Amino acid sequence: MALAAGAVVAAAAGPAAAQEKSPAPAKASNVVLVHGAWADGSSWSEVIPYLQAAGLKVTSVQNPLTSVADDVAVTKRALARQDGPTVLVGHSYGGTVISDAGTDPKVSVLVYVAARAPDAKEDFAALSGRFPTTPVHTGIEKHDGFLYIAEQAFVDHFATGLPKEKAETLFAVQQPIAATLLSEKTKESAWRSKPSYYAVSKSDETTSPDLQRFLAKRMKATTLELDSGHLSLVSHPKEIAHLILVAAGVES
Repeated sequence: MALAAGAVVAAAAGPAAAQEKSPAPAKASNVVLVHGAWADGSSWSEVIPYLQAAGLKVTSVQNPLTSVADDVAVTKRALARQDGPTVLVGHSYGGTVISDAGTDPKVSVLVYVAARAPDAKEDFAALSGRFPTTPVHTGIEKHDGFLYIAEQAFVDHFATGLPKEKAETLFAVQQPIAATLLSEKTKESAWRSKPSYYAVSKSDETTSPDLQRFLAKRMKATTLELDSGHLSLVSHPKEIAHLILVAAGVES
């Protein structure tokens, strides 16, 4: 499937215009998927079959969500098991992880999905504070040093646009995050040296779409805009998979 004319944003489409870096140095044979906060590796379940059908080796990590360093270490262990050029993909908070772990020499290209993308040692909380606060924040609760999203906020704002039954299922497997996780800083910013792609969720009520566009523009990413809430990897798996396959050099 080729990218639709209106999918990769063209210059006439507005401020999120695609700004392509040099192509990936080699066709990738592997994909490592990194999930975000309040989720686990199964959040990629709808995307994985498309990637495997295209012949790629796929690994979905299981972040402990206890610290950036812990999650980067898990991702690096997954990268160590790959046998060649690898597409490293991050959703939401997973973008923080791939920005740090993505300097690994096996990583040929980065893909961000409604994701955070901090610069090295950047105060990302201060950066995101320049953009509108999203509705999901009203439902974040703290218990015993970990953060959770309350059920109504999860269904209405984290899982925006998904069928209620699916949203409730995802709420049931919600993984809490360390209360300090989202304020921690990264050591690296792989997007400064690696080709990058970014899928913006235009109806996101968890990560501001304007923040997403800012990040995509800053990293000069090839940008895809989707009529989706935060969980585009669940609501639009075919489109997300296609973007990953384009990044891997498998499709155009």
